[in-house]
Amino acid sequence: MLLHTTTWGSGNRIALLVHGIMADHRTWRRVGPALAERGYRVIAVDLRGHGRSGRAAGPAGYRPQDYADDLVETLPSGAELAVGHSLGGLVLARTVGRLAPARAVYSDPAWHLAAGPCGYRAEMFVRGKSLTREQIKGFNPHWPDEDVETEMASVRTWDERSAHGLTEFVGADMWPARAEVPSLVTLADPSSLVRPEHARMLTDRGFEVRTVKGAGHTVHRDEFDGFMSALDEWI
Repeated sequence: MLLHTTTWGSGNRIALLVHGIMADHRTWRRVGPALAERGYRVIAVDLRGHGRSGRAAGPAGYRPQDYADDLVETLPSGAELAVGHSLGGLVLARTVGRLAPARAVYSDPAWHLAAGPCGYRAEMFVRGKSLTREQIKGFNPHWPDEDVETEMASVRTWDERSAHGLTEFVGADMWPARAEVPSLVTLADPSSLVRPEHARMLTDRGFEVRTVKGAGHTVHRDEFDGFMSALDEWI
């Protein structure tokens, strides 16, 4: 599937941005322009089932490999930088061999969907479609009003069937075997997806791992300055 894209800047270097579940390109509203100011032409996708991109026929069309194939079909290879958040990090890791970015950044990546009562449940995400502005602000008290409004708009257009498409991968080992290109992992403080033992494992596999102090799961929104600082030292 050819995905909808949004572009910032006109630099000679290319940066690719891949959002997480329930979001779309608007989650990068500050990151895109900031990278453009650093000389990048920034391309952000809307994953299938999100934003302005097409929808799959049903939950079975929302597997990680489907998302990955879409990225390869849509985005240019050989970019200087590729960044994926959460689901976007899971998908990006499956495309690195084909997209061949010079560097990759995985922001609180969803490389393991835990099982059990506190683990991944599609219904939990689906309920997010009915959250009010006040509830979203309550969950994300440090977000500017524009991020709250953007979140509401993104969730309203999101195809909730995509949450069910990930159910069969709960408990699966989706950790990358190695860092195929120089790779940075930025983590929430603390991360519920990448625990300390996982961070040590990733370090052993060639990833550089940094925790962004004070950040929640949506690192680039919760602590924008900290996220960009981590990237500035890396890119």
